[in-house]
Amino acid sequence: MTKKRVYEVARELGVSSKEVLGALEELGMAGLRAVSTLSEEDAQVLREFFRERAAPVVEAPPEPPPAPPKPKGQPRPPVVAVLGHIDHGKTTLLDTIRKTRVAAGEAGGITQSIGAYQATFHGRAITFIDTPGHRAFTAMRARGAQITDIAVLVVAADDGVMAQTLEAIDHIKAAGVPMIVAINKMDKPGANKDRVVQDLAKLGFAPEEWGGSTIMVPLSALTGQGVDDLLEMILLVADMEGISGDPEGELEAMVIESSLDPSRGPVATVIVKNGTLRERDAIVVGSAYGRIRALLDHRGERLPAAPPGTPAVVLGLSAVPPAGERVERVSDPNEARRIAEERVRAEVEARRAVRAPRTFEDLLQAAQAKKLVVVLKAATAGGLEAARHELGNLKADGVELEILHAGIGPVTESDVLLASAEQDMQPLVVGYAVRVEGKAARLAEVRGVPVRTYDIIYDLALDVERALKRLLGPELREVKVGEAEVLKTFDIDGVGRVAGCTVRSGRVVRGARVRAYRDGKEVFVGEIASLKRFADDVREVQAGRECGIRVRDWNEVQPGDTLEIYTVEEVPV
Repeated sequence: MTKKRVYEVARELGVSSKEVLGALEELGMAGLRAVSTLSEEDAQVLREFFRERAAPVVEAPPEPPPAPPKPKGQPRPPVVAVLGHIDHGKTTLLDTIRKTRVAAGEAGGITQSIGAYQATFHGRAITFIDTPGHRAFTAMRARGAQITDIAVLVVAADDGVMAQTLEAIDHIKAAGVPMIVAINKMDKPGANKDRVVQDLAKLGFAPEEWGGSTIMVPLSALTGQGVDDLLEMILLVADMEGISGDPEGELEAMVIESSLDPSRGPVATVIVKNGTLRERDAIVVGSAYGRIRALLDHRGERLPAAPPGTPAVVLGLSAVPPAGERVERVSDPNEARRIAEERVRAEVEARRAVRAPRTFEDLLQAAQAKKLVVVLKAATAGGLEAARHELGNLKADGVELEILHAGIGPVTESDVLLASAEQDMQPLVVGYAVRVEGKAARLAEVRGVPVRTYDIIYDLALDVERALKRLLGPELREVKVGEAEVLKTFDIDGVGRVAGCTVRSGRVVRGARVRAYRDGKEVFVGEIASLKRFADDVREVQAGRECGIRVRDWNEVQPGDTLEIYTVEEVPV
């Protein structure tokens, strides 16, 4: 017998899923959800219920009620973040939805910045935020979840739940937004939907067909199979959550990406959650300010205004704002500038307070500490945040890494000057996906400041880690070269005790290090002061031969002791 889901019956009747669920509750069928299935008999009962409700009733016309107040909130496009493990198909899914490419041409084939895009389904708009999957972008992914209304967790059917899948789930939980699971790559031969469902159920996310509350949609981002079902579920959840915004309300908007464009200056991608952002608005974003010169949509076309749920590129700011900053509207550009300048002064004072030693002991410790100071530049705010996160994870005992300055744009003369001004510290200028200006390169050569640029974040982190280790000095390792057994000892006036030995393995080398063992326990560590073969001084003695060994500053050697001979070598960084 044919069965239909609740949302399908709602679409057939031309009403919302919420209305249908309310009707089912009146009919004694409470506890169902929009994706629950109904028998044909129950579906027919629903049709009759709505048909009777719609029937006209003939009665005396009532007094006209007062006009209801205009509702402040109205449905807006939901903002959706796509999260999940690297290579599970997040970007391919968005490619299929918006019919464009993102990862093509990116270094390493990884999506390395956040973008916002809008798609239309059944005549309704959905705003998507593409969050990268590489671990270095954890903070970006967390921010993406926090500003969204719905999270889509992509899990590959041939791979299952992975480390970054769990990480993404934690961010979704922290953001407190509803989650839809997209079980991707169902077209692959090794696809196993049941394994994914079981893994998620163990984490407390049981599907609705098991009596749980998690919506799971099997699909193939590559072929497009099931993608429409996912969009249907997104709109369904948006309806159930009552996602809305007031175009005339107080502005609520956040920067999700920013960069310095060579021709347009500072640009920021903004998501509007409430209120309306308009051209000519005076705004403050962190320590950046300005009057909006232009608003552009995701296709680069001009927008006179950005209502709730809309992504927009903002032009006209004084500087590149950090990603994650809130956009604040003020009365005029002068007020915006005053607020921004106050914030800059507060930030400078806070940095001085943190860096200034408070006591003589602090000064002494600072003078003795080894420190690598880094000036960090990146092409975008998202890339800058990712690089800072990666460098923050580097550890080297005895060496401190300080990011002296972090900014967006190419490496300039001022960056080199800033790095070289730090006396008694090792400076390094690092650029991520940016170029080095010619004057900056020449100044760096004169000042002796290393400048390095990278397109892949892994290489950046690896080289900075090597620089930290070089500050520690060379890493040393012991290399065993031989072993000798003490047969008898001789006490010589003016010289000390000499051990008559036989070389059991390897060789004994004059000047090498020696570790003495007695009854299996280490009793002394020192250096071979002299080595003789009969009456002659020699440089080394090979295995199977006898020799005389004097260990510097040790006259306690005894017959039966074992002497382990070793050298100390530097490990290349």
